[in-house]
Amino acid sequence: MDEVSPGTPPGAGPRPRERGGSGLRRFFRRMASSKAELEAEELKKRAGGEGATPITECAERKRHRVAGTLRTVTLRPRGGAPALEAELYDGTDVVSLVWLGRRRIAGIDPGRKLRAEGLVSVQDGRKVIFNPRYELRGGS
Repeated sequence: MDEVSPGTPPGAGPRPRERGGSGLRRFFRRMASSKAELEAEELKKRAGGEGATPITECAERKRHRVAGTLRTVTLRPRGGAPALEAELYDGTDVVSLVWLGRRRIAGIDPGRKLRAEGLVSVQDGRKVIFNPRYELRGGS
């Protein structure tokens, strides 16, 4: 039987243990969150599990490993040469991955999960990694 401490007001017995209080709180938070918020949270967890740096924490002129999902893939010529540009989202921010001289890369498609590594630079206020090393992750 639980003991009541000496300073407890009369009639106030011991509190019942709250089982799964955090689970219930997590359930209500998930119910109140939008689909985009839930996807962002899942991406953050997955990227952290891959040893990747959150994109918001990537410093300019430093090498970083990032992981996430490709949102868009477009062909944007730079200086008259082809350049394949993909937007990688990890739940915290976006980084543009740019492969110079490429029109297409097999497996680089919207919705694909990817881990990339390279030197982060900032151009026009956006984080960019040129010619990153990359590894395609589980299916799209």
